[in-house]
Amino acid sequence: MKLSQYLYVFNQIVSEGEKHDDKYCLHGLTAWHDLDGYTCYLSYNEVTMSMYFHGRFAFDCEDEAKLKSFNKLVEEIYSPSAMNKA
Repeated sequence: MKLSQYLYVFNQIVSEGEKHDDKYCLHGLTAWHDLDGYTCYLSYNEVTMSMYFHGRFAFDCEDEAKLKSFNKLVEEIYSPSAMNKA
């Protein structure tokens, strides 16, 4: 997946998700950002994705199966059929 797709999902969660403290939750995913907004995070099932300014990103995950599960959920939210449900 491209970074733009992850950012789209991040925006969906922040826009439509339920806010808990400084984090937003939607479809099991959690999204938040740092104080200045230059670093955004997506988290699900022990996987955390950090999206940095200038288009870089990194995953914090020790289990490949959990990373695949994270990406599958992100793809489902990003898919055109999911966008039409809104």
